[in-house]
Amino acid sequence: MVLDPAIAAVRLAVRTALAPLEGSGAAIVVALSGGPDSLALAVATAFEAPRLGLRVVTATVDHGLQDDSADVARRAAQQARMAGAADARIVRVEVGAEGGPEAAARDARYAALREVAAEEGAAAVLLAHTLDDQAETVLLGLARGAGAGSLAGMPPRRVDARGLAWLRPLLGLRRAQTHAFCRASDLAPWADPHNDEDRFARVRVRSRVLPVLEHELGPGVAEALARTADQLREDNEAFADMIDEVIEDIVEPAEAGIAISVPALAANPPALRHRIIRHVAQSEFGASLTRTQTLEVARLVSDWSGQGPIDLPGFTAARRAGLVVFAARA
Repeated sequence: MVLDPAIAAVRLAVRTALAPLEGSGAAIVVALSGGPDSLALAVATAFEAPRLGLRVVTATVDHGLQDDSADVARRAAQQARMAGAADARIVRVEVGAEGGPEAAARDARYAALREVAAEEGAAAVLLAHTLDDQAETVLLGLARGAGAGSLAGMPPRRVDARGLAWLRPLLGLRRAQTHAFCRASDLAPWADPHNDEDRFARVRVRSRVLPVLEHELGPGVAEALARTADQLREDNEAFADMIDEVIEDIVEPAEAGIAISVPALAANPPALRHRIIRHVAQSEFGASLTRTQTLEVARLVSDWSGQGPIDLPGFTAARRAGLVVFAARA
């Protein structure tokens, strides 16, 4: 019997992502919404992981935002068990309002996934984002005027502070392939009605913007956007390594904060100088600076004419005695 190409592609993607864990006996958590992407990922992982000596647990987060959400979660978990998952867990969460409905639901979902992973002693959480999701993320970042960090999109692998790996095995596959996987496997994926609601920017990008780009510019736009994200992510990682090396040499303690030598900052090209400023703001004060704010701080180095302290989110930046001093606001 010839294996369906979509099934083969998804299984190969999963097997490649899990290969570093082969033989470890670790638990793997698969985030399962019940939609085509996550269902294909869960079923493929339930097939591949045991062959690598890994234990599969699916986690379906019930946000309680739709009347039938409990039934959707039960059907998703049932299909995961039938596919061979060692356990199929359902976690009910309360979704707040901070940051808007999408961000609040995402925060609640990731918190629940981290909790399940901790309880299972899992080595990794698998997420079902596809190449289409990556392309949409890059376009949304472009529309917001985001920096290279945002345009780099979603990484295929990220290890958090707890040592938990977050893997996206399907980033190289199109959404059409996960849908084909479900059809070929006789699965019954859930169709999220939120995916048809134009009030969400991502839905508008998916249903209107990308199709127009494909029509006007020709096929391959989504793949090109994903390649752009890969290239920018490589650049960001290189810059991050450079920043770590540079900061060790130019940063010194200051009252209620840190200080950086003006000549040392001036010696670096603007791209690196701006990244150092943003890095200090984020790492020391938890602040994400806008482009305008970053340039104002940089002027303390490149265009200083005696201007006073700059008020920033949670801290100030000022030039004193050949130093740019970053200090927490009293």
